[in-house]
This record gives sequence, structure tokens and C-alpha cells, in this order.
Amino acid sequence: MAVAIFQTQRFPIGRLSASSGVNIETIRYYERIKLLMPPPRTQGGRRLYGEDDLRALAFIRRSRELGFSLEEIRALMRLATNGASCRQVRDIAVPRLEDIRAKLRDLKKMERALDAAVSACSGKDVSECPILDALDGGRTQV
Repeated sequence: MAVAIFQTQRFPIGRLSASSGVNIETIRYYERIKLLMPPPRTQGGRRLYGEDDLRALAFIRRSRELGFSLEEIRALMRLATNGASCRQVRDIAVPRLEDIRAKLRDLKKMERALDAAVSACSGKDVSECPILDALDGGRTQV
């Protein structure tokens, strides 16, 4: 009777990059700052990654997309592996949410200002341009 031995599939950094959508140099950087654990290497020195590395990289990427800093991501990863309480994770996430809401308010102000300037523009070939006036704050006289 043959016994099946299952090995975790290992793949090179190029495949990890393609699968995760994260640049190879960014992956190496995450290893240097110890956000990703260094993978085992072949005798020739090539890195070999596994599914856990892909999952960790996806976690990092999603966290970055949501605006978390690298230190916050490090803390979130530590909490995820140590069975943290939801409250601890929330304490990290709430300030990020507040930052996003503040940025949205700023973007809305910018939208209104630009919309007003564009709406005031006739689009004709004339020398006066309300968009340029808005950008120049009322064109200063020299």
C-alpha cells in the first residue's frame, strides 16, 4: 500500500507577485522590514513562497488599500495571529475610518469649488476664464 505524502505547493516570487498584484520589489521590501516572513530558499538562493505567504500579502495589500500604515498592518497581523479581541482591532480601524471620512469631506469641498468654476465657464474662446480666476484666487495685479 502506497502512502501519499502531501507537500505544500511552493512557487517563486514572480508567481507570488502575479497572483497577488504586488510588485516584486514591494514584496522584497516587506521581507526586509519583517512584515512578511522570509521564505525558504532553494540551494540556488531562489525564494519559494506558499499559500500562507500569498494570504499574508493579500492581507497587507487590502490593508494598504484601506489606508492603514505599515505599523498598523504589523499590529493587525499580530492581533490576527494571536487571537485578539475585536475591540483591539476596532481601536486600530476607527482612526483610519475617521481619516477617510475627513478626506471625503475635503474631496466634496474640492468638487463643489471646481464644479462652480466649471459651471461659470462659457467654454468660448474668450480671454476671461473663471476656472483660471478660481485657481489664481482672483488674479493678483502686478
